[in-house]
Amino acid sequence: MQKKTKKMTRASRQNIGYAYIAIWIIGFLVFKFYPFMSSLFYSFTNYNLFKESVENIGFANYEKIVDTAKYLKSYIVTFKYAFMTVPLKLLFALFIAYLLNFKIKGINLFRTAYYIPSILGGSVAIAVLWQFLFQNEGLVNTIIGLFGVKPVNWLGSPDYALFVICLLRVWQFGSAMVIFLAALKGVPQDLYEAASIDGAGKFTQFLKVTIPLITPVIFYNLVTQLCQAFQEFNGPFMITKGGPLGSTTLISILIYQNAFKTYDMGLASAMAWLLFFIVAVLTAVSFISQKHWVYYGDEER
Repeated sequence: MQKKTKKMTRASRQNIGYAYIAIWIIGFLVFKFYPFMSSLFYSFTNYNLFKESVENIGFANYEKIVDTAKYLKSYIVTFKYAFMTVPLKLLFALFIAYLLNFKIKGINLFRTAYYIPSILGGSVAIAVLWQFLFQNEGLVNTIIGLFGVKPVNWLGSPDYALFVICLLRVWQFGSAMVIFLAALKGVPQDLYEAASIDGAGKFTQFLKVTIPLITPVIFYNLVTQLCQAFQEFNGPFMITKGGPLGSTTLISILIYQNAFKTYDMGLASAMAWLLFFIVAVLTAVSFISQKHWVYYGDEER
């Protein structure tokens, strides 16, 4: 009887575990996998939210994207945004993490202050605040006006609008900074001491010791930030609405416009899948290239 009781207890525990897993699996299938696969199906159709008939049109949506200048321009703008934002954000995050790695009084306060923008940066309120900062009579123009510089039309000029949007994303460097800071603390101090004995200065130590040992973390931040940059929506949508002259119209904005303004879900799904393919290719290239610059010590890649 005792053995049966034990077996029943173990079985019941396993069933409870399966029940918890089932909740996640059902949620994943309903809210992740089904929308994911249905969008692939709809990308080959003329599906409209308010039309009952759905016809298979093959690659017509993808051909429309390639043949339409507006859509191609949005992909080019997205590439510009990503390749401007990601390197600047990683460099700035690494620089601040390096400074915060020193043992100085009140360092925890500084770490918290620098991390806060990454928490607030994605909110609509911050996007609206950013818009006010860079208006013609905003704080930025007021400050540069003190030095005799004429006001700049930051949000109304195609030459500056994308830069302002990129600056908002760079300002949200806190998450990457924390990861870099953890990596810097993991670098053995005896390596710095050995380099110092050999006559290496701080800058040389940083290039020859610190950078090679934290390349796995640099690689991780590169991939994650690249994926985030290609999916950016809040900043350009709230601040410039994709203007002026489409200079900040990222592909995510066009996906939104086609899906929820013109209700062309088929075209929106095709644009989303093309974006997914681009991000997948860039991620694959990053993984392939890591063998040339990422240092894993004695571990096999």
